[in-house]
Amino acid sequence: MRRGLRGSTLVLALVAGVSPGALAVADERQAPEPIARLFDNRAISEDSAPGEADFDGAGASLSARDLAAAGWTPGRSLSVDASRLRLPRTTPGERDNVRADGQAVLVRGRGEALSFLVAGTGGDASGSGRVRYRDGTSSAYHLTAPDWRSGPLATKSVALPHVNTADGQLAEKARLYVVSVPLARGREVASVELPPDPGAADLHVFAVSVRAEAKDWTGSWAAATGGYRAMGPWTDRTLRLVVHTSAGGPRVRIELANTFAAAPVRIGSASIALRGEGAGARAKPVPLEFGGVAGTEIPAGAQVFSDPLGFDVPADSDLLVSFHLPGTVSAAPVHGLANETSYVSEAGDHTGDTDPAAYDSTLTSWPFLTGVDVGGRARSIVLLGDSITDGEKSTPGADRRWPNVLARRLLAQDDLPRYGVLNAGISANRVASDRYTGDGVSTDTGGVSALHRLERDVLARPRVRTVVVFEGVNDVRWGAKAGQVTDGLREIAERAHGRGLRAVAATIAPCEGEARCTAAADAERRAVNEWIRTGGVYDAVLDFDAVLRDPAHPSRLLPAYDSGDHLHPGDTGLAALGESIDLTVL
Repeated sequence: MRRGLRGSTLVLALVAGVSPGALAVADERQAPEPIARLFDNRAISEDSAPGEADFDGAGASLSARDLAAAGWTPGRSLSVDASRLRLPRTTPGERDNVRADGQAVLVRGRGEALSFLVAGTGGDASGSGRVRYRDGTSSAYHLTAPDWRSGPLATKSVALPHVNTADGQLAEKARLYVVSVPLARGREVASVELPPDPGAADLHVFAVSVRAEAKDWTGSWAAATGGYRAMGPWTDRTLRLVVHTSAGGPRVRIELANTFAAAPVRIGSASIALRGEGAGARAKPVPLEFGGVAGTEIPAGAQVFSDPLGFDVPADSDLLVSFHLPGTVSAAPVHGLANETSYVSEAGDHTGDTDPAAYDSTLTSWPFLTGVDVGGRARSIVLLGDSITDGEKSTPGADRRWPNVLARRLLAQDDLPRYGVLNAGISANRVASDRYTGDGVSTDTGGVSALHRLERDVLARPRVRTVVVFEGVNDVRWGAKAGQVTDGLREIAERAHGRGLRAVAATIAPCEGEARCTAAADAERRAVNEWIRTGGVYDAVLDFDAVLRDPAHPSRLLPAYDSGDHLHPGDTGLAALGESIDLTVL
C-alpha cells in the first residue's frame, strides 16, 4: 500500500490461527528495535494545531486534550485487562505510533499473553505476525485492530469525544483498543514481528508488552462490570463493599476498575477487613496501598491492583473492602446485581473505621471493585454466565448462588486442589449480542456480550484453569437463532483453548411459562443444547437442563426448583446445580 517490507531478509509466517505451541526455528532477520524508534505516524494533535498530525492519511487525528482528560497522558503506564502498557512519551505532533509492516520490535518478558495498544485507520486492520523467543523458537499470532472511528465501543479501551481535523473538531467518538494474543508459556520473549502492511487499512501500534502471569495468586472473588450507571452523586464519601470469598490465603490484593468510563476516578485510600455485623468490621481495617502510597488515580477504561498485603483471608467468608472517593462521582462502572447489601458513609474518609456508625446509607450493587485475589498456588475456575449464575432469585445476603455451592464443595474435599471460584455472571447477559453498548451512562447493566467481555472477565483473570459457560437463554428469548448462539459458544471455546484453558459448557435450562420463553424460543434452546451435548467443541458438558427440568414436562422447570417466575431457579434449584457438577471435569 505505501512501502515495502522493512529488511529484505525478514521472513514472516502468515498462517493465521497457529497455536503458540506450533514453534519454528528462528530465521535470519532484522535486528529488533524499541518501538519508539520505529514510530512513523503522527496520531495526536493539539486542538489549536490539528494540522500537525495526520493519523488516517486524510488529515484527522486524536485530541491531546481529550486523551489528557481521560487520564491517558504521555509516558503514563496503565493497566488494561491486566496488561501494563506505557503510552508513548511524545508531545502532540510528534511521531507516536508505527504502522505495522513487518517491523521487528524489541520486547522482553515471560507471560501468558502479548498485548498491543492499537487502532485501525481506513477500516479494521488485520494481519499475522510472529513472536521470537530467547531460545530460538517462535510462534505465530493473528492481530485485528478495529477502526478508530467505527470499531465496536463494546471492546474499546478508551473512547474520546472528538476527532480533530484541519477543518475543525468533530463531535465524533475516537477509539483506542488493547488487544491480546496468546504466547507460548514458559518461554522468554525476545522480539515481536508486526504483521505486514494489511493493504486496504493501516494497523497502528502505539505500545506492546508481555502480560506477566500472576504467579502465586488465586482469584477468590470477582464481579463482572455490566454497565456504567448514574450513582450518588457522591462527594467525599467512603464505599464499604461486602464480598464473599471462595479460596482463602495469607496475602491479599484487590482490583479496582474504571471500565467504560470517560474520565479518571480518584481513590483517596482503601482498606480491607473481616466483616463483623452489617458495616462493622471484626477488627481494625488494614490499609491497602497502590505503588507504596495510600491513594491512586484510575484512568478511563483502566484498572489498578493494590500492593500485596499480608492479611489472612479465610475461605468462604465475608470481607469488607472500603475505599474513599475524595472527589465527586456521579456515575460509575458497576455490577448491578450484587444480591448483597453494601454501604456508603457520611462525608469523610472512613476506610479505617471499625464501627459502622458512619455508614448511613446502603447499596445493592458493586461499583468499581472487580476482584479480590489471595496468596496461593491453586488456580481458579471462572463461571461465565447470566442471571442464573449472578444469583437472581437467590436469598439476598445468604450466598446461595450455585457458584457459592460449588466453591464450598471444592473447599470440603481433598482429592483436587481447592480452586478459587470466580462468578462472572451478569444478569440479562447474552452470548452473541450486547445488552449495554459499552459506552456512556446507561440504566442497562446487562453488559456487553460474553464474546466481547471474555478477555476482561475470563482470560485476564489470574491463573485461570477452566471457564464454565452457562449462557444462551437470553439470546433465544430475544429472538436469536440457535446458530448465532452456537457460533458464539464455539468462538469462546476456541479462544479459551488458545490460552491453554479448559472449556466446559452447560446446557440451557428450560423456561416455559415466562413471557418470552415461547415455543419458538424453546425450539432454539433445544437446538443449542443438542449442539452442546454432541458437538465435541467443549472439554466437558454440564447438563443443567437435565438437572432442572420437570421430567413430566421437559420445557418447564421442576416446580420444586422454580423461584416462581419460571425462568430462574430458587435456592433449592441453585443448590441442585452446584451439587450436580462432577468436580473432576473442572
